[in-house]
Amino acid sequence: MNYMENIVLSKKSNSVFTEESLFIPLNEKDVLHLKRFCGNQNGPVIFMLHGSVENGRIFYSKNRKGLAPFLARQGYDVFVADLRGRGLSTPSIDRNSKFGLTECIQEEIPAFLNEIKKIRGDAVQHWIAHSWGGILLLSYYARQAEHLNVSSMIFFGTKRRITVGGVRKFWMINVFYNHVFRLIVSLKGFVDVKRFGMGSENETEKSRRQTYDWVMHEDWKDEDGFDYSAALRNLKLPPMLFIAGRKDEVLGHRDDVQKLIKEIGSQSAEFYLAAKLNGNLHDYDHVTMLTHPDAPDDQFQYVNHWLTQHS
Repeated sequence: MNYMENIVLSKKSNSVFTEESLFIPLNEKDVLHLKRFCGNQNGPVIFMLHGSVENGRIFYSKNRKGLAPFLARQGYDVFVADLRGRGLSTPSIDRNSKFGLTECIQEEIPAFLNEIKKIRGDAVQHWIAHSWGGILLLSYYARQAEHLNVSSMIFFGTKRRITVGGVRKFWMINVFYNHVFRLIVSLKGFVDVKRFGMGSENETEKSRRQTYDWVMHEDWKDEDGFDYSAALRNLKLPPMLFIAGRKDEVLGHRDDVQKLIKEIGSQSAEFYLAAKLNGNLHDYDHVTMLTHPDAPDDQFQYVNHWLTQHS
């Protein structure tokens, strides 16, 4: 295991956390990156997963701001994943990358969790995801629930389907994600969004196709026919917190977030709207609910309180 480690001092709380990069061989070609922010080596474990066309940096910045460092300062042991080909995971996605959502659920997520288990044993875990990362975690949980020790889950802007209408939805989903991305794939062999400034990370053709199918259709089934909706409805799910931003008009609209709660049949899910009308400092959107400079003094405090209640 190769890693880099730095000791970081939080000016606000005078607490120390360690920061390291873990590199996990997935096969002969692919290596996964798992970033660790450890505020307490015996503290509660948190696993974080990013969504589409992004990487784990949605949870932390170069100057150590963001939700992951924030929770490390509270005494949590936080692990942030870069899915295959994204972030510091290598190699980067190109026309030879043939993996998609199926491989993420069946290969990448278990590889991350196995690495965490090597470090922390059977310690109970909390899962946190942004956007489509929440769908990937729920999918994995649906298949492996009996083997998992998950105390709670928190999802930022996570939806399964996009049912809201409007001009922005039409351009973002119907035009760009479907037609423009497909055109890029026909030219490049993969979704090269970085070149066109439409995202921080590229996606494979298979990921684009599977994501579009799950977003636009009633069925939530994998290649082998596994029905995720049905499986989740038949499970006793851990406590869940679904957070939506008031200004998130398409990618994690509050109506679609709440429809996901109904779809999985969670009886212990809580919905939280990050909005001024609920006492927040701002009306947050799909990204700023995690990246806004005021987030640590706003909804991050609520997240910390919620985690404390479910630890």
